[in-house]
Amino acid sequence: MASAPEVVATAINPARAIPQNWRESISYWWNSNDKETTAAQDRLLRRLPFFSSSPTAPPDPTTAASPSDPASSGVVGRLSHFELDGPKRYLNQFSITPTKEVANAPPPTVVLHGYGAGLGFFFMNYAALGDWAARRGGSVYALDWLGMGLSARVPFKVHAKREDTERRVKEAEDFFLDALEEWRVKNGFDKMTLVGHSLGGYLSAAYALRHPDRVSRLILLSPAGIPRNPNKPTAAEEATLEAVAEAEQKQSLLRRLGMHAWEAGWSPFQIVRSATFFGPLLVGRYSTWRFRHFTDEDARDMNNYIWHITRAKGSGEYCISHILEPGAHARLPMVDRMDKLKMPVTFFYGDQDWMDEKGGRETVHRLREAGNMQAKSIRIQYAGHHLYLDNPDETNKLLIRELEKTVPPSPATSA
Repeated sequence: MASAPEVVATAINPARAIPQNWRESISYWWNSNDKETTAAQDRLLRRLPFFSSSPTAPPDPTTAASPSDPASSGVVGRLSHFELDGPKRYLNQFSITPTKEVANAPPPTVVLHGYGAGLGFFFMNYAALGDWAARRGGSVYALDWLGMGLSARVPFKVHAKREDTERRVKEAEDFFLDALEEWRVKNGFDKMTLVGHSLGGYLSAAYALRHPDRVSRLILLSPAGIPRNPNKPTAAEEATLEAVAEAEQKQSLLRRLGMHAWEAGWSPFQIVRSATFFGPLLVGRYSTWRFRHFTDEDARDMNNYIWHITRAKGSGEYCISHILEPGAHARLPMVDRMDKLKMPVTFFYGDQDWMDEKGGRETVHRLREAGNMQAKSIRIQYAGHHLYLDNPDETNKLLIRELEKTVPPSPATSA
């Protein structure tokens, strides 16, 4: 078995300024490499007083935004690569582990990012999670999904035919869920709480459906793939050739090309990589708009991180057309699948979220009708899809409140 690359502690320079023109973009692209990818992740995490840039060394308070005695944090945060079976397969992980044992500690909490993102996106939430972990004695793990972030970029393949929706979706889900389950088994965790954002929320729910006896609580942050597609024709409509022809005529050429590219398995990140030295400028335009409420340093570091995980070899990102239809609606919507779950389920949405909150509310209703009275939906004010970045204080407060709750014993029928 091939060994995963080691995470080595090194001194790192500040991130380069967000490129604003083609000359700056070329320079940004020219100076991008794997070493810079690792540094981009480290910059975000070194804000934490309990972060250790070495798998074995204690935290260095001089690298944190608010230096303090590491022992007073009660936890240690470390980056590492967790090896999976097979050649060059590993998950990038950030672990926050208590330095002292606490009685009646909760099961581990696992934080899972969204599509094309990485564990660095939660850099504003780890301090609150670290405080909770120190107080309650439960470890927190943030993982990069296989084929995303800084995890192994192994080939992604789906062998099912395009028209075989159920098999197609299952194979795409298997790519991620099998790796997560292998990670759980090798760590010896009996149960875990899953906190998933966007596609990570969808996959967390899919994992809970596959392994209901291994999930103590499910917290979904603006999850993808929950509601049905409101524009999808009914079975009767699809059987009517006139209706299909009329629908096609209404579509613009650009939309038809976009749908064809989607069904052909194109990833939006291919566009950025294909732009070569203009790629950093594209990412920079997005970062300048998306993180306009950040400090200059936070925006610069996030932009650098996003660029470097986007420029990496395409892998898990190719799942998107198998799991979601054009328009980002699930091929097998979770609203029709999640009513089987017995564990507590909490949805979080931003009040300015582009994800359809109605899908979450309908799922809560269906869960309650099925007897799960521990399902609910929470709205975060002044926040969009990335609610944990838009309003981290409110998100952290309500997230910790959910983690504080004691999970009742699961009924035998949930296994």
